[in-house]
Formats: sequence, C-alpha cells, structure tokens
Amino acid sequence: MHVGFLGMGRMGAGMAANLLAAGHEVVVYNRTPAKAEALAVKGATVAANVAEACRAGVVFTMLSDDEAARSVVYGEGGVLASLPQGGLHVSSSTISVELSRRLASDHAAAGQRYAAAPVFGRPDAAAAGKLFVIAAGAKDALDAASPAFEAVGQRTFRVSETPEAANLIKLSGNFLIMSVIESLGEVMALVGKGGVDRRQYLDILTSTLFSAPVYKTYGELIVEEKFEPAGFAAPLGQKDIRLALAAAEELNVPLPVASLIRDRFLRLMAHGGQSLDWSAIAGLSRKDSGE
Repeated sequence: MHVGFLGMGRMGAGMAANLLAAGHEVVVYNRTPAKAEALAVKGATVAANVAEACRAGVVFTMLSDDEAARSVVYGEGGVLASLPQGGLHVSSSTISVELSRRLASDHAAAGQRYAAAPVFGRPDAAAAGKLFVIAAGAKDALDAASPAFEAVGQRTFRVSETPEAANLIKLSGNFLIMSVIESLGEVMALVGKGGVDRRQYLDILTSTLFSAPVYKTYGELIVEEKFEPAGFAAPLGQKDIRLALAAAEELNVPLPVASLIRDRFLRLMAHGGQSLDWSAIAGLSRKDSGE
C-alpha cells in the first residue's frame, strides 16, 4: 500500500521502517527534517510538508501529544485540509479521548475516514515490528489499514467502531503500567532497606507471582536505576496520566491511584526529571525511604 507517515520520533521511525521492510511505499514527514531523512536511506520518500505526505490517501500520525496532533491535523496545509475525499487518517498517537472524538467528527464532515490505532510497546518493540495495535473505527477503515497494522505489530485488536474507544484503552493500559512501576518502586525500597538483595527479589517476583513482561522490563530498569536514556520520557507519562484522569472525570469514575501517580510525576518534574524515563517515578520511593 501507499502510505504517508507523520512523526519520526523513536516510535514512529520504527513503525515507518517496518512498513518499508514489508514492501509498502512510504512517504514520511517530520517537523525536524533530519529525522525524516534517516528513513530515506531505507527507501522512504521524504515529504516537504504535511500536504505532500497526505497525497498517498492513507496517512498515519504518531505524535507526542494533543497539541502536536492538533497542529498537524488542523494547521494550514494540515491533514484535514490535504487528505482527499475518502482518504484515511490513522492516529497511532496517545491522545485524549476528547480529541479522538473530535477528529472522527471532523474527518467525517470532510468526507474522509478516521481510525484510532494506538499501540502498546516501547521503542525496541516498534523497531522489531512487535507492537500490539489497538484499533477502532469503521470496518472499511480498519480493513484498509490492516496491511500496515500487520507490518508494525505482532497482533491487532479490533475493539470498536467508535475510534475514541481505542484511546481510552490505551490510556487505561498506560495507567496500569504506571501503577506497576510505582508499586515496584515502593516494594524495592522496602526490601532493599530491609537488607534483601533487590535483584534476587526481582527474580523471585518474576519467577513466581508476576511473570508478565511489564514486571520484568520495568523491574530491571528499577533495580539498575537505569532511567537514562529514556525509552519513554517522563513528561509523556505525566501527560498520559493527566489524560486518563480527564477521561475518568468525564465518565464520573474515581481513579484514586491515578491521582497519586499524577502527584509522583509532579514531584519528579519538580526535581528536574524531564529527561528521564517514566520509570524514574519508582526511584522516588527509594529517596523517600531515606536510604
């Protein structure tokens, strides 16, 4: 298929590279041109602007937040103005439920199609084509995007014909990951101060009660205190917990643990953690323990 791809961060670059590896014709665009040029050596065509990337008729966006997504979609020469009638915008960005709902409405009004397809997985999974795609939208839109989903992920979950449902799932999943990170940080501080070897403790946990990859991946980062370079930057985690709380408020669902995690990110940011991985909130527990 012929596809445009907007956003060449670590996640977007990995996804675009796998589209190319699967034989798709890919036109890439990034506000920082050098990041897009890196894909040219792999066979991508580098677009001079958003409109040029939209000529493919199918365009993916993988952007950092609502502000970036609004700029690319609604700005002059943006996706909404440039995608042809019947064209498809697939948003893989982790954005708010509210914005996803608005995108679906505005694309429909313009005679275009819209699907949400956020992903679970860190940059290494994106590079390996091992993401999990959470897709929502009209059947014809998801069918059209299916070859791309197969190229970037190991499994696609079709969850709803309502696009924002995928964004709600993504935000709730990230909230759960942050809950794991926080709880691991607390127990590591507890057992470590009690004289237990943290690495052995992690081996016990992941060999018995908690064998899921999230415990192994983040447990290792916490034991090693390897919070740089960031695989997923802390400010993005702070953004995601804020969006999860906003979705919960709209639905009148209390999330008391999410409120606590929001405050952990605020503390991390207040102490200069902007460049750290989001797992760095776990390190706050060790500091709090006085060790």
